[in-house]
Amino acid sequence: MSVDSALTNLTHHFLIAMPGMQDQAFSRSVVYLCEHGERGALGLIINKPSDIDLKGLFQKIELRLERPDLDGAPVFQGGPVQTERGFVLHEPVVGEDTTGTPAAAEDDGKPAPSVYASTMTIPGGLEMTTSKDVLEAMATGAGPRKVLVTLGYSAWEQGQLESEIAENAWLTVGADPAVIFDTPVDQRYDKALALLGLAAWTLSPEAGHA
Repeated sequence: MSVDSALTNLTHHFLIAMPGMQDQAFSRSVVYLCEHGERGALGLIINKPSDIDLKGLFQKIELRLERPDLDGAPVFQGGPVQTERGFVLHEPVVGEDTTGTPAAAEDDGKPAPSVYASTMTIPGGLEMTTSKDVLEAMATGAGPRKVLVTLGYSAWEQGQLESEIAENAWLTVGADPAVIFDTPVDQRYDKALALLGLAAWTLSPEAGHA
């Protein structure tokens, strides 16, 4: 990894696949980066639905989904790694009272720790939980209001993502949670590009190459 690439932290950014992306798992994908550092990167594809919805996933793990707002919501193909494991990207939930209302911050002004057993707090305001307790909360009608569930995740080894970006495989832009949670799936690629002031038809598979 070069010194320049080491200085660029893309946590809480979108990776937007360029038209020349050859890997079918990532073709026309938008990846939300949960973590990026010297050891590599971890992210979730946010615009590739799988063939199972949340109701079906909950049935598989013997839970009943009591969230009408999530009826029919797809489970996404988060990436090619650990495709049998669930990942839940969601707004912060630091604690709930009996009505499901998030708890207030601690006295020192810092957010209270997540209520879930295994949660990554992402600088930028989102969380990613891998423990089953978040699904159990959703099953009772509680849990995070804004949520995206994937099977599998995307990962890059040290220096790998930087190399792919240098080869024009990806565009990068600061993430907007509205693209993840409030945008129809088939519009997320275009909406992510729009954050850069771009449209898909303007992109060339050979962009940036001499």
